[in-house]
Amino acid sequence: MLIWGWRTRIYVLAMTTFLCGRCGNPASHAVRKAVTKFTLFFIPLFPIGVKYSAQCTFCGIENRIPKEDAVRLQAQEEQGQQQAPGYPQQPPSQGFPQQGAPQGFQQAPHPSQPQGFPQPQHPSQGAQQQYPQQGQFPQQGQFPHQGS
Repeated sequence: MLIWGWRTRIYVLAMTTFLCGRCGNPASHAVRKAVTKFTLFFIPLFPIGVKYSAQCTFCGIENRIPKEDAVRLQAQEEQGQQQAPGYPQQPPSQGFPQQGAPQGFQQAPHPSQPQGFPQPQHPSQGAQQQYPQQGQFPQQGQFPHQGS
Protein backbone atom coordinates (compact mmCIF):
# COMPACT_ATOMS: atom_id res chain seq x y z
CA MET A 1 0.00 0.00 0.00
CA LEU A 2 1.45 3.34 -1.11
CA ILE A 3 0.46 6.55 0.60
CA TRP A 4 1.14 9.53 -1.61
CA GLY A 5 -0.17 13.05 -2.04
CA TRP A 6 0.98 16.63 -1.83
CA ARG A 7 1.38 19.33 0.76
CA THR A 8 1.43 23.09 0.33
CA ARG A 9 3.55 25.25 2.61
CA ILE A 10 3.15 29.03 2.64
CA TYR A 11 6.14 31.24 3.46
CA VAL A 12 5.87 34.98 4.16
CA LEU A 13 8.69 36.60 2.21
CA ALA A 14 8.08 40.24 3.16
CA MET A 15 5.63 42.74 4.60
CA THR A 16 5.63 45.81 2.37
CA THR A 17 3.44 48.90 2.11
CA PHE A 18 1.93 50.02 -1.17
CA LEU A 19 -1.45 51.06 -2.58
CA CYS A 20 -3.98 48.27 -2.83
CA GLY A 21 -5.54 47.86 -6.26
CA ARG A 22 -8.96 47.03 -4.79
CA CYS A 23 -9.50 49.31 -1.79
CA GLY A 24 -7.00 52.05 -2.74
CA ASN A 25 -5.54 52.25 0.77
CA PRO A 26 -1.79 52.50 1.42
CA ALA A 27 -1.78 49.30 3.46
CA SER A 28 0.74 46.62 4.32
CA HIS A 29 0.80 43.63 2.01
CA ALA A 30 2.08 40.19 2.88
CA VAL A 31 4.22 38.86 0.02
CA ARG A 32 3.87 35.08 0.17
CA LYS A 33 5.38 32.07 -1.54
CA ALA A 34 3.28 28.89 -1.70
CA VAL A 35 5.30 25.74 -2.44
CA THR A 36 3.43 22.52 -3.23
CA LYS A 37 5.52 19.36 -2.81
CA PHE A 38 4.84 15.75 -3.73
CA THR A 39 4.79 13.53 -0.63
CA LEU A 40 5.36 9.81 -0.28
CA PHE A 41 4.51 8.31 3.12
CA PHE A 42 4.02 11.90 4.40
CA ILE A 43 7.61 12.81 3.45
CA PRO A 44 7.89 15.81 1.10
CA LEU A 45 10.13 14.80 -1.82
CA PHE A 46 10.18 17.45 -4.56
CA PRO A 47 8.30 20.64 -5.44
CA ILE A 48 5.59 20.36 -8.06
CA GLY A 49 4.38 23.98 -7.97
CA VAL A 50 5.36 27.43 -6.71
CA LYS A 51 3.00 30.42 -6.59
CA TYR A 52 3.66 33.97 -5.40
CA SER A 53 0.98 36.29 -4.06
CA ALA A 54 0.46 39.59 -2.24
CA GLN A 55 -2.38 39.94 0.27
CA CYS A 56 -3.69 43.30 1.46
CA THR A 57 -3.96 43.49 5.25
CA PHE A 58 -6.74 46.10 5.01
CA CYS A 59 -9.31 44.49 2.71
CA GLY A 60 -7.90 40.94 2.52
CA ILE A 61 -7.73 40.55 -1.26
CA GLU A 62 -4.96 38.24 -2.46
CA ASN A 63 -3.41 38.78 -5.90
CA ARG A 64 -1.02 36.48 -7.71
CA ILE A 65 2.20 38.20 -8.68
CA PRO A 66 5.13 37.09 -10.85
CA LYS A 67 8.27 35.71 -9.23
CA GLU A 68 10.31 38.73 -10.32
CA ASP A 69 7.98 41.12 -8.47
CA ALA A 70 8.07 38.97 -5.33
CA VAL A 71 11.87 38.89 -5.35
CA ARG A 72 12.03 42.66 -5.96
CA LEU A 73 9.58 43.40 -3.10
CA GLN A 74 11.51 41.09 -0.77
CA ALA A 75 14.79 42.86 -1.62
CA GLN A 76 13.20 46.28 -1.04
CA GLU A 77 11.85 45.18 2.34
CA GLU A 78 15.23 43.79 3.43
CA GLN A 79 16.95 47.00 2.31
CA GLY A 80 14.36 49.05 4.23
CA GLN A 81 15.05 47.10 7.44
CA GLN A 82 18.77 47.81 7.24
CA GLN A 83 18.26 51.58 7.02
CA ALA A 84 14.78 52.94 7.51
CA PRO A 85 14.25 56.10 5.43
CA GLY A 86 13.67 59.24 7.47
CA TYR A 87 15.11 57.80 10.66
CA PRO A 88 18.69 58.82 11.51
CA GLN A 89 21.06 56.12 12.60
CA GLN A 90 21.93 56.68 16.26
CA PRO A 91 24.94 55.15 17.97
CA PRO A 92 24.10 52.94 20.95
CA SER A 93 24.13 54.89 24.20
CA GLN A 94 26.63 54.03 26.90
CA GLY A 95 25.38 53.59 30.44
CA PHE A 96 21.91 54.48 31.64
CA PRO A 97 19.77 57.15 29.98
CA GLN A 98 19.39 60.42 31.83
CA GLN A 99 15.99 60.64 33.59
CA GLY A 100 15.54 64.40 33.59
CA ALA A 101 17.17 67.74 33.09
CA PRO A 102 20.14 68.60 35.33
CA GLN A 103 19.58 70.96 38.29
CA GLY A 104 19.21 74.58 37.21
CA PHE A 105 18.47 73.66 33.60
CA GLN A 106 15.16 74.89 32.22
CA GLN A 107 13.75 72.94 29.33
CA ALA A 108 12.16 74.72 26.38
CA PRO A 109 8.45 74.00 25.93
CA HIS A 110 7.50 71.32 23.45
CA PRO A 111 6.53 72.78 20.01
CA SER A 112 3.11 71.09 20.16
CA GLN A 113 2.27 72.86 23.45
CA PRO A 114 0.54 76.21 22.86
CA GLN A 115 2.30 79.13 24.50
CA GLY A 116 0.58 80.79 27.46
CA PHE A 117 -0.83 77.58 28.95
CA PRO A 118 0.71 75.99 32.03
CA GLN A 119 3.16 73.24 31.23
CA PRO A 120 2.65 69.86 32.88
CA GLN A 121 5.05 69.30 35.74
CA HIS A 122 6.61 66.15 37.04
CA PRO A 123 5.66 65.33 40.68
CA SER A 124 9.30 65.67 41.74
CA GLN A 125 9.23 69.37 40.76
CA GLY A 126 7.09 70.28 43.76
CA ALA A 127 3.67 70.58 42.12
CA GLN A 128 1.51 68.40 44.37
CA GLN A 129 -2.22 68.28 43.75
CA GLN A 130 -4.26 68.91 46.88
CA TYR A 131 -7.28 66.67 47.37
CA PRO A 132 -10.22 67.78 49.55
CA GLN A 133 -10.33 66.34 53.03
CA GLN A 134 -13.31 64.51 54.48
CA GLY A 135 -14.87 67.46 56.34
CA GLN A 136 -14.77 69.86 53.37
CA PHE A 137 -17.79 68.48 51.51
CA PRO A 138 -21.33 69.45 52.57
CA GLN A 139 -23.17 66.66 54.34
CA GLN A 140 -26.68 65.53 53.52
CA GLY A 141 -29.23 68.05 54.70
CA GLN A 142 -26.80 70.99 54.52
CA PHE A 143 -27.76 71.95 50.97
CA PRO A 144 -30.07 74.96 50.72
CA HIS A 145 -33.55 73.90 49.69
CA GLN A 146 -35.29 75.87 47.01
CA GLY A 147 -38.83 76.85 47.74
CA SER A 148 -41.61 75.43 45.66
